[in-house]
Amino acid sequence: MTTPRTKVFIVDDHPLVREWLANLLRLEPDLEVVGEAEEAAAALDQMIASPPDIAVVDLSLKRGSGLMLIKDLVAHLPATRVVVLSMHEEIGDVERALRAGALGYVMKRESTGQIVAAIRQVQEGKLFADPAVLAQLTQRMVGRTAGTGENAVDLLSDRELDVFRRLGEGHPTRRIAEELNVSQKTVQAYCARIKIKLGLADSSQLARAAVRWSEQQRA
Repeated sequence: MTTPRTKVFIVDDHPLVREWLANLLRLEPDLEVVGEAEEAAAALDQMIASPPDIAVVDLSLKRGSGLMLIKDLVAHLPATRVVVLSMHEEIGDVERALRAGALGYVMKRESTGQIVAAIRQVQEGKLFADPAVLAQLTQRMVGRTAGTGENAVDLLSDRELDVFRRLGEGHPTRRIAEELNVSQKTVQAYCARIKIKLGLADSSQLARAAVRWSEQQRA
């Protein structure tokens, strides 16, 4: 049986960038470019009509906000995973994009292979960014929560907290998907976003953190 190809939608206001990226992705047998748009509103409409697996989004768009588009995609298409491809290299921009719901961040100056690797890794429900950037983000989060006394779990959205609670109760992602009436892929996307917000490296750390939090709530 042939493995379905990952459907990718490109959002960038530069025609040459869209053409370059589309041509690059079409060389990959497991990837399929299913649409392109230069502005946020048109991109959202097209993706709602025919949801892709991955949206590659630039933060800077002439019309509309790439950051708001990410938030809209999380709200309307939680199973569609977002990879940011941007010229912005400031750690604050990376943090805002990941907090908005992106699971991958690639800078345009990086090698062309990075965007392909990012798409594949994010499609598996894993976070993708330069390791040095991830280390900076973790330090920022630890420093912020330690300095303010803020509980990192408070950063989670209502649905993310619901998933986190169920993980702490020992529910596997398939059962959580059934309980919330969403796909398992959607639950995996929520788990990936929880890991970002809590500064967790992998699924085992997520499970342990969820169990500890659940035990604290019952104490």
